[in-house]
Amino acid sequence: MLLIFLRSLIYNVLFYLVLVFWLLVGIPTFLMPRAAILTVARCWAAQSTWLLRVVCNVRVEYRGVEKIPKGPLLVASKHQSMWETFALLLFFDQPLYILKRELTLIPFFGWYLIKAGMVAVDRRAGGRALLKMVRQASEEVRRGRQLIIFPEGTRRPAGAPPQYKPGVAQLYASCRENCLPVALNSGLFWPRRTFMRYPGTLVVEFLDLVPPGLPRDEFLARVSAVIEDATGQLVEAGRREQAQLFNRAETSASAKA
Repeated sequence: MLLIFLRSLIYNVLFYLVLVFWLLVGIPTFLMPRAAILTVARCWAAQSTWLLRVVCNVRVEYRGVEKIPKGPLLVASKHQSMWETFALLLFFDQPLYILKRELTLIPFFGWYLIKAGMVAVDRRAGGRALLKMVRQASEEVRRGRQLIIFPEGTRRPAGAPPQYKPGVAQLYASCRENCLPVALNSGLFWPRRTFMRYPGTLVVEFLDLVPPGLPRDEFLARVSAVIEDATGQLVEAGRREQAQLFNRAETSASAKA
């Protein structure tokens, strides 16, 4: 466990150093089209994921990539970790996130979010602001972008009971596009509210598309069911792998002693 702690510490230091590096590299993109800053963001995401493997022995496996269509899309992803907030950038040409307005006030980082055309919402402004957000996000999707949302609204620990919000169904009805469900087990390796990074195989699985036009209740039931079923299997497999890794490490330490 001491080795995992040290690797986690090293990774977190490198993660933020890499972030600062790409924030500086990205400065010229303020004078370029939006595609430039999205390219910088993908480079940051790829390098951060590579460091996760090299430093913390977290391998990443992507399944079902062939199911990702081109063009406008609603992406509904399970949310267990900070990791998927940037890693999913790698798979979409014109990704779009809905985020808290406060994030856009962060120097440089927030300015890049604005430059990238993300949709900021002031949660304190009430229902009118939410309706404006839905309208703005839907318009962006109809222009060909891919809206990446986390239907539970916040990170949930691996294995925690699901808490899907009706907002995803509202966006689905408004966008009138295919929805791509995404399952993952990132919470086992990059848990929320801790800097620890645990070894193993982080799996992201892109599932079958949900076509547009379903009633909202039917859509929400369907998308939550497929995400939770696939996520449950990924979490179970990840826990088995981690148990083997930790047992192997303890056996090796005992033998050396």
